[in-house]
Formats: sequence, C-alpha cells, structure tokens
Amino acid sequence: MDFLALFIIYLLFVLASVVLVCIYSGRKQSFPARGLSCITQVSSFVIPTWLQRATQRVLHRLFHTRSCLFLVLHLALQVAVYGEYTWEVFGYCRELEFSIHYLLLPYLLLAVNMGFFIQCSVTNPGVCNNCVHRFDHHCVWVNNCIGAFNTRYFLVYLFTLTAMAANLAIITAAFLIQVVLLSNMMLGSYIDDQGQEHAVEILFLSQHLFLTFPRIVFMLGFVIVLWLVLGAYCCFTLYLALTNQTSNEWYKSRRYECSCCQALQPHDRHIVYRNVYSQGVWVNLKEIFKPPTSSEEKKKT
Repeated sequence: MDFLALFIIYLLFVLASVVLVCIYSGRKQSFPARGLSCITQVSSFVIPTWLQRATQRVLHRLFHTRSCLFLVLHLALQVAVYGEYTWEVFGYCRELEFSIHYLLLPYLLLAVNMGFFIQCSVTNPGVCNNCVHRFDHHCVWVNNCIGAFNTRYFLVYLFTLTAMAANLAIITAAFLIQVVLLSNMMLGSYIDDQGQEHAVEILFLSQHLFLTFPRIVFMLGFVIVLWLVLGAYCCFTLYLALTNQTSNEWYKSRRYECSCCQALQPHDRHIVYRNVYSQGVWVNLKEIFKPPTSSEEKKKT
C-alpha cells in the first residue's frame, strides 16, 4: 500500500503543479510569482555568481536553443512505452482474444505521429534564433521553434500524441480489468497481518496487480499522467488556434492585463487587452493550416 499511496500523492502533486502554473503564469503580482522572486533574491546572495551564470547558460541552452537532448529523450520514452506494450500487453491481449484492429490502433497513431513529428522538426518556421513569423514558442521536444509554417504540423503532432496516450491507457486498463473479471478476484478475500479476513478492496486489488504486472501498471500510470497533461495542453492550444493567438501573445496579454488592472481606476477596469486579430473560427484556422506566404502578405499591405 505504501507504493500506491506514494504514487497517488505524486500524481496529485504533478497535476496540482500543472494547474498552478496554468493559473498563475504571466501574473507578476500573484503569490507564487512573489514567492519565486523572493527565493531568487535570497539565493543570489548565497550562490556564487559564476555558478548562477553557468546555470543560466545551461538552462538557456536546454530550453531556448536547438538541442538534441530532449529529442533523444522523447524518442527513448516512446521506445520504452511501445516496447512494453508490444512485449507484454499486446501478447496478453491476444491471448484474451482482444480485437486485432483495436490492438493495432496505437501503431497506426504512432506512424501518423512520427510523420508529423518529423515535419514539425524539419520545417523552417522562419529561422530559429532569429525573427520567426507568428512565433509561438520553442518546443524542446521537436527541437524547433513553432511558427507560421509548422504550427499545423505541431497541432496534429500534439493531438495524435494525446490520442496515443489515451489509447494505450484504455487498452492497458481494459486488459487489467479483464484479468480481474476472469479471475473472480473481487469475490475473494484475504487475511491481513493480524490474521483477520477481509473482502478484497480496490487498494488491495491495485497492490496485487502492481506486484503481478509491475511494468504494465507503471506504464499505465505514466500514460495516464501524460494523457491528462497533454489533454489539458491540447485544449489550451485549440483555444489559441480558434482565437488566432500564439502562446507568446497570450502570455504577454496576461501580463498586460495585470499591469492595466493595477493602473486603472475600479470603474475603468473593464478596459483591458482585447485580441484584435481574431477574425472568426474558420478564418483563424485557415491562417494556421494555410499560412499566407510573404508575397501574399505584401499584397495585403
């Protein structure tokens, strides 16, 4: 039970952290932002200057420039997950007579995902480390900036990656549920350390499944967390696409709203940042999936 409790605590901590980052990102006056600022100021007096500069250079190198580290990590995680799925889950599900089309769906999603992953990585959005047309962000996982000419590839890559995680989670969970139903485990009982007999409960069942299929249960926990995080990010990205915004513009608009709210009088606080680039859902999506070329931009101006 100890492992299960720690895993649940870890899962809640990760999800709470993601929610807090989404809520308070861009707000200079928020409590987390002020706390982080205080921690940074205090640590600047303790940590040597050379170490601070070296850390900043390393972080900049990892998250704001092209590096193959996260690219290799991305591929390694996919190999590990699909290796476990192929090695154990696929074989067990075939023995339980799962539909072969249902079991092959993750491989189809993987093929589509890898195609758009390569397109997103090799397509020039502008020129990385220089001005990028319709700059959204620098994605370490595809090792490229996301801009006007590869946003459409990034969206499909993101949605198929989320679908992969969801599909793997559903198949793995269905396999474990089928194992429990066929073994009639829920109708049984167990004897605890004090010698008392108890009916099988969910916590005991989860521990038993983890001890019986440790890699499969661990993979299930990983893909569920990945599915939740990617699902939330997909919804956010879809919102940006439908409103014709980039994450860079959204972040700056949040900071603009916070600064305006401090400066305006209470009766004027409804006068805040307004997105003037949204031209309707259809036109917004058309701009992403068929971005105008430089010659078309000149004609408009």
